[in-house]
Amino acid sequence: MKSLSGDPTWRDLTALSFHYETQPLPTPIAWYMVQLPMWFQKVTTVFVFFVELLVPCLIFTPLKLRRIAAGLLIGLQILILLTGNYTFFNLLAIALCVFLFVEPDRQPRPRSHRTLTIALMAFVVTTSGLQFLETFRAPLPAPAQSYLAWISPLRLVNSYGLFAVMTTTRPEIVVEGSNDGTTWAPYEFRYKPGDVKRAPPWVAPYQPRLDWQMWFAALGNADENRWFYNFAARLMQGSPPVLALLAHNPFPASPPRYIRATLYDYRFTDFAERRRSGAWWRREEKAVYLPAISLRH
Repeated sequence: MKSLSGDPTWRDLTALSFHYETQPLPTPIAWYMVQLPMWFQKVTTVFVFFVELLVPCLIFTPLKLRRIAAGLLIGLQILILLTGNYTFFNLLAIALCVFLFVEPDRQPRPRSHRTLTIALMAFVVTTSGLQFLETFRAPLPAPAQSYLAWISPLRLVNSYGLFAVMTTTRPEIVVEGSNDGTTWAPYEFRYKPGDVKRAPPWVAPYQPRLDWQMWFAALGNADENRWFYNFAARLMQGSPPVLALLAHNPFPASPPRYIRATLYDYRFTDFAERRRSGAWWRREEKAVYLPAISLRH
């Protein structure tokens, strides 16, 4: 999907130079990866293409080649795990690869077992093949189109399109509260970027859903993410379960009268700036995400 998406960063091999700082929840190692030269970013992008497009074909080869494939696939997952917090996704992928190191049992199977295996393989190969042709916009006969339309909602066989179009900027939402509409204090989230001097955290395999959703919310606007209004309302109500999701509540005595949200563009600093200021991030104000509102609104 990356090679077919038309995204220029994958085609010119610069995608990973953006990925480390624009992914949902980077780790501290991601900061160091951004500092590496462009030639390294391009070489590792080629490595990603190689492992994701060609190496899976080795899964169906003899044991020695399968083990090489397993090593490469696990290596890629470890690199992803070290630079980004993706809950238990990488651990599950690594667990599946472990089976590639084992010689399959060649004991005779019952006829019913072989029949079921063949039927399942036929279903997966047929469905995957048709979806593959559809991805390349190959003309399909009407029965094949009807079959895909029927099977697609079941999500049994799907294309894999994670980061098919690379995000090249990092908009971040900073939420603030006020009692007078003049003096504002920010809420600090536990895991997503906020305070520019706080290092990116290690989170996986935990899934901080609020921090994760804030990344998606920043890619749109408040009206496209109606849950954000409810989040703001709970802050103005001082909801204990909601406040427990945050790292810092600037209004411990009583909730604020107003809430607003501002959109910033975040970028990793470089070695010189981090030595000078201690900041992992630099940020620039971009737009109002949510104008000041109160519960009466």
